[in-house]
Amino acid sequence: MSFTWHDFHGNLMHSSSTLNFQRGFATVRTSHPGLARFADPAALLDHLHRGDASSAKKNTILAGLIESAKSDDRAGDCALTLILLALWPGLDGVFRRSRARHLGQVDELASEILARATTAIRGLDLTRVNWIAATILKNVERDVLRAHNRETSRQSVQDPFDADLHGGIFEVEDPELEPGKLLAELTRLIGVDADLVLRVIIDGYTQAEAGQQLGLSEPAARKRFQRALKRLRDHAEQKS
Repeated sequence: MSFTWHDFHGNLMHSSSTLNFQRGFATVRTSHPGLARFADPAALLDHLHRGDASSAKKNTILAGLIESAKSDDRAGDCALTLILLALWPGLDGVFRRSRARHLGQVDELASEILARATTAIRGLDLTRVNWIAATILKNVERDVLRAHNRETSRQSVQDPFDADLHGGIFEVEDPELEPGKLLAELTRLIGVDADLVLRVIIDGYTQAEAGQQLGLSEPAARKRFQRALKRLRDHAEQKS
């Protein structure tokens, strides 16, 4: 079963209202005096999300939560959930930018971002970080992009094109090209339909799905895809 980005947020909010979570929060408050003034998780999150609250004080609170999140118990799970909810506006920005850049299927992106955020939180070295929220968000977005680039490069080298499936020839002259450069090179060869071709061949979308993302009807996407493949075949024949 896949979860949307909205589902993940809803699940986190629901878990923060359970009795077990409240008990974990009580333990976290006891461990960190700076959290004692917050009567419940809602009050803490409201403070962290307020624009007029001191950034330095927010950072101190997050540091206490990070320490608790490293433990493998109820308090650790509670602290982790609180950090994810505290960082949600920033994580939402990471998700939206990653989706706009087509760094993966939407449901897979949601899972990957939450998984990478969890790893970043529990593995954060507080002695080497100045601003916790900014560091975590930057690291998560960087790692999602790097993972996508590695996978794109791997596919372009190992299986750049399935001739039986798509009915044409696609040859990457430089398999080390980064996605942006690959798009530029393909645009040079076949024009404006390069993005459509890459989404089908590299990203694994169907022609209809790729067309929908680009604002094309299914018949138009298929027509333009086949036309682009003909240009690729013509280019390959001229080189041979």
